[in-house]
Amino acid sequence: MRSPKSSTTSDGDGQTRTVRVTHPFHPWSGREFLFLSVGHNWGEDRVFFLDDDGVKHSLPLGWTDAASVDVFVALATGRSPFRVDDLIVLADLVVRLSRAADEDV
Repeated sequence: MRSPKSSTTSDGDGQTRTVRVTHPFHPWSGREFLFLSVGHNWGEDRVFFLDDDGVKHSLPLGWTDAASVDVFVALATGRSPFRVDDLIVLADLVVRLSRAADEDV
């Protein structure tokens, strides 16, 4: 996932930029906040923003609309809850755990 080009609070036309929380299980899902920047903290890209009281917060980039659109997610249009890449990682994990369990027996 690539970070947005601009890490400022204004779009090219001087409009204030907002960021929307898109993670379906986050309590702020659907809410918009004043966008500050994108930075790499805690081992991941995060979006920094201000809440209604002016308090600075951050969320993982992928939990917001500031992230680039995932091509698979766009094409699946809600028909698949999982991305192929994530299923491959899960399958590898299951194989490793199965092998480890077999070795313990």
